[in-house]
Amino acid sequence: MNTDTDDSWVSPPLASLDDAETERIESRARHLLPEEEAAGSDDPVRQAETILDDSDRREADPNAAPDTILERRTSAETAPTPEPPG
Repeated sequence: MNTDTDDSWVSPPLASLDDAETERIESRARHLLPEEEAAGSDDPVRQAETILDDSDRREADPNAAPDTILERRTSAETAPTPEPPG
């Protein structure tokens, strides 16, 4: 993952990535969101790679997208399940 802010960074070819990262990218390319598909792409794998890179940057640096909030919670921090009436 590239964490630099240089938008001219070119990702390595999929062949040079480890199997897990390659599968992550290929899986994301197969499961584009409707709005991502609507935007169109000549290269869905490259589109998925770009989406995941952006996501990784936001996760690594919560200030990378100041208008969004990344919350990290554990299951202990969730709301308690209400008791059924009765």
